[in-house]
Amino acid sequence: MRNTVAKQEIEQLITTSEVALSPSEVETQLDGLCNRVTVYRVLERLEKEGIIHKFTNVNGVLKYASCHNCSTQNKHHHNHAHFNCVKCGDVTCLENVEPSFNLPKGYKVAEVNFTLSGVCPKCK
Repeated sequence: MRNTVAKQEIEQLITTSEVALSPSEVETQLDGLCNRVTVYRVLERLEKEGIIHKFTNVNGVLKYASCHNCSTQNKHHHNHAHFNCVKCGDVTCLENVEPSFNLPKGYKVAEVNFTLSGVCPKCK
């Protein structure tokens, strides 16, 4: 996939957003620049390139946020928590909050999706 205007706009939108965005929120904010299929393809590409990461919020909605410590060589490592505000619905990455847990012998974690819910500082 080449570097298109859609890719550039979606990358900028996600990397400058203070909150995680769903594909439909991305499509809405692009105001007709591209269709839903293109949004999904670009989001998938950006994730593979280590620019963004995806996770599911407490309502089961897929969200995307900017990566801060990932690269294509490093693979994604997002062992941080996400916070889902029950008032405004915003989801933010809590970069310095790492979930801790002990698994029984024989289990190996491949991916962590740790989402907390409550009221964000903006809605307090």
